[in-house]
This record gives sequence, C-alpha cells and structure tokens, in this order.
Amino acid sequence: LESRATRHPPVGLVSGSATMTATRPSRELWCLVFIFLCCGLSCSSSSSTSRQFNKSNSSRIITHLPGFDGPIPFHLETGYVEVDEGNGVRLFYYFVLSERSPADDPLMLWLTGGPGCSVLTGLAYEIGPLSFDLDGHVDGLPKLLYNQNSWTKLSNIIFLDSPVGAGFSYSETEQGYNSSDTKAVNHIIVFLSKWFDDHPEFLSNPLYIAGDSYSGKIVPTVTSQIIRGIQVGSEPPLNLKGYLVGNPVTDSSFDKPSKIPFAHGMGLISDEMYEAYKKSCSVGEDRHQTIECANSLDDIDDSIKDICTNHILEPLCTFASPHPNKPMPTINSSAREMLQLQDYTEDAELHLSEISLKCRVNGRISNVQDMGKQCKCKRGLLVFTSRFVQNDNQSTSLYPTMQGTVPSWIRCNYDIPYTSDIRSTVKYHLDVTTKGYRSLVYSGDHDLVVPYIGTQAWIKSLNSLLSISGDHGMSTDKLQGEYSIRYTRSYSNNLTFATVKGGGHTAPEFMPRQCFAMFERWISGAHL
Repeated sequence: LESRATRHPPVGLVSGSATMTATRPSRELWCLVFIFLCCGLSCSSSSSTSRQFNKSNSSRIITHLPGFDGPIPFHLETGYVEVDEGNGVRLFYYFVLSERSPADDPLMLWLTGGPGCSVLTGLAYEIGPLSFDLDGHVDGLPKLLYNQNSWTKLSNIIFLDSPVGAGFSYSETEQGYNSSDTKAVNHIIVFLSKWFDDHPEFLSNPLYIAGDSYSGKIVPTVTSQIIRGIQVGSEPPLNLKGYLVGNPVTDSSFDKPSKIPFAHGMGLISDEMYEAYKKSCSVGEDRHQTIECANSLDDIDDSIKDICTNHILEPLCTFASPHPNKPMPTINSSAREMLQLQDYTEDAELHLSEISLKCRVNGRISNVQDMGKQCKCKRGLLVFTSRFVQNDNQSTSLYPTMQGTVPSWIRCNYDIPYTSDIRSTVKYHLDVTTKGYRSLVYSGDHDLVVPYIGTQAWIKSLNSLLSISGDHGMSTDKLQGEYSIRYTRSYSNNLTFATVKGGGHTAPEFMPRQCFAMFERWISGAHL
C-alpha cells in the first residue's frame, strides 16, 4: 500500500446530484480492512520486487498479513493508478498472481457492485485467496486462512475499487467524485491502459472482464469498449477473450418484473396474493386499479419483509452498526420497491454487513472468540470489526499506508454523487457475443435481488440459438462428498448461462466450491 504521490483528502462528498440515494453505512472498519491497513508494516519494498512508477501510479508488494501464519502463499500487489489527471482521480487495486502459471494463465479484472462498494467484498468473501476462521483468533484479531477455492489458483486477478469513492479510490477534488456508469467505464479503460503500461509482461495473457451484482452494468460495457479499441488499433493491444458476470443488474424491464414471480415460485407468497397482483398491476391505469395494485404490493411487501433478499434461505440479520438501538430498515421501505431494482441499495448493504440479533454491537460479547461462536449469521464475523474499532480506532498505526487518500474506509459508499446512466446493457451483451467473444452469465438460484428468471429473459431476447454441441439441462458433480447441481445452457456465439444451486446474490460467497468448479471448467474451455 503506497503513498508516494502527494495526496490531499477530500473535504467531503457532494451528494446533491446523485440519482441514487441511501443512508450511508456506519463508518466502522471491518476486520479485513484493518488487516490490509496494517500490512504496511509487513510490506516488501526490495529492489527485486519493486517497479519504477511515475507520480500518478504506485504499488507495493505485500508479503505478510497479521493473523496469517507465516508469509502469505501468494503474490499480492496493491497500488494506485491515476485515471483523471485534471481532478487527481486515482483508482486503488489489489493484484494477485495466479498460483499455477502467471505467465500463461488468464488475467481477469474483477469489479464489485453497489455502485460504490469496495472490491474487498470480492477478494475476501467470494473469489480471493483469503478467508477467516471464525473460531480462531490471533492477538485479538480473527485468524486468517488460505481459501482453497480461490480463483487465483487458475487466473491472475486484478481486484479494482471502482467507481471513484469506492474503497480506497479517491479524488483530489470534489468535482472528481461526480460519477456515473459511463464515467466509471471510461475510468476503467484508462486504468487498464496505464496498468498494462506498468505490467507489459501480461499483455499476451488472455484477458477477461468480470464482476457481479451492479457491475453487470459495467462489465459488458467495458468489454464492448475494449473491443472498439482493438478494432481501431488502440495501444496497448489487449488480448481480450471475453467476460463473465454473476447475478448481473442488466435492464430494469427484465430485472424488476422477475422479482414477484420468483417470490411466488419459491413459495414466499401465496397463490392468492400472486393472482391479486397480476390482476391489479398488470394492465390498466384507472384509479381503482392503481389503488388495488398498491394494496397488493403492500401485502407482498409485508409477506416478504422478514426474508433475506440476497439469499432467501439465510436468516435476516441486522446491520453491524455502532447504533444498535436504531431501527433497521425493512427489506423494502415501501411496497413498490419490490419492483424497483435501483432501490436495492439497502439490500446490497445487508450481505457482508449483517449479524444476528444476539451479535449486535452492544457490549454483550466480550471477546473475539465468543463472537465467533455466538454469531449465527453466515457473515456474522463482521461484528469483529465493531469490537475492534471501539478499542483501537484511535491508534495511529491503523492508517500509516493510507493517510492522505480517503477520510475513512467504508464497505459501501452511497454518498458518491452517482448517476445510473446506462439503462440497459442488453445491447452490449449482444455486441460482444455476436463478435464471437466468450461470455459466462451465472446466477445463484436463491437470489431475490436479481432473480435468475429475469436474467434468462434478457438472454432469450438476444435471439441466440442453442448451439448443437452445447449442454442443455442439469449437471451434477460430487465435490468433497457433496453433490452440486447446476442448470446450464450453451448458446451460439460462445454464450453460456448457468444457475448455481443454493447460491445467493453473490454466488461464490454462498457456494465457493461449486463456483470454483464452474469457473475452472469455463476458463479452460470445458463444458460446465
């Protein structure tokens, strides 16, 4: 984590022009951030690993992490790349080398959702090489483990904090924080160009653009832009091969209407409730029907208010907040949000920020070990962070490598003045696939945020024909004594759609082994 360039923290983020609004999450740091912040004390800056960078770009190699026994068994580089010189916009990245053959394996750029969430989500809880031992601790911190299902076993991966304002990415001016889908895409294109200037040895590696959730808006658009650059001879020449997206936000005309049918199909609402919704909300604009539709949506909202939308079988947990008595927002603050995908920002903060009621930050849990035992939610380990911050957030040793970049780190920054100006990415999917590039679209089949049936619908709208050699149906694997079943369908133009049985909104978080097996087969060109 490098701070060679002179940086000035922004006075504040202007949110008046944002088209997306949400309550800003608590400013507490979760345990992984602490670990990475502290890694400035365990970094290698030897001449054998360091590169020469200009003032705008900087990097550092990380060799040790607190909580991990010995040197980390993978190559981790972190750094900044300037993407807007006028405003001093710098995007932060984590780069992990493939553990197999870095010189030959694919290079993947991974983006996360939000918009405005840190890519540490993907690195620590989805596809990266680190995980946590809930029952273990080292010097009051959770014990770090190597993730056996890391996608870095097969691929070099750049984890990028995008857009500006997400994670450790920042701007030296307030104007620089004004962002949008198209601006984020343009920044990523600049990032890749400059990153490859500093890492030319990876130009020949097969390149894939990837991400999940809201990055479904960004990934296919970036991929399409790269293809345009290749066609006009842009430098450096990129060896683009394709893209992959998980539970991707794509087009509201497909994503929104899929939620209620999905809820009905999964038994979350009754037949009567579903029929009333279809009768009152499907056709007509008269006042009586509008009232009936609103009442129907109220009933549906009430029926699912205790459901975790990121994974309908997971317990619904409260935010890990320093204000435990503050009422938790409902899954949908109004009934109509059931049909409004852009209002899922509160839901997006639920995964990786939720803890069970008994694990609220109220002083009842006295140490890290007890937290690990008592937190029953899948991601309840985030309560470690609150406990740690309460004790140590005044320690200057927490921020030695990030001073002068961001005022404070938060997992999802919804104060970014962000405009969602790409309404649909269907045309970008069509553009990329018709040019023969590879694409994998996968969906956790228990996600109510972006249900798989909506994803299936827009894929069908591409008018792709099933390829003669493609799979069509259920695929069963035995992974470490457990059976995994996926529905896969291969289309012409190298497009593959797959559902992950038991997966949620961020499928690798819930089904890591199954998603690793899926990725291993797809990246190698094998049938899923």
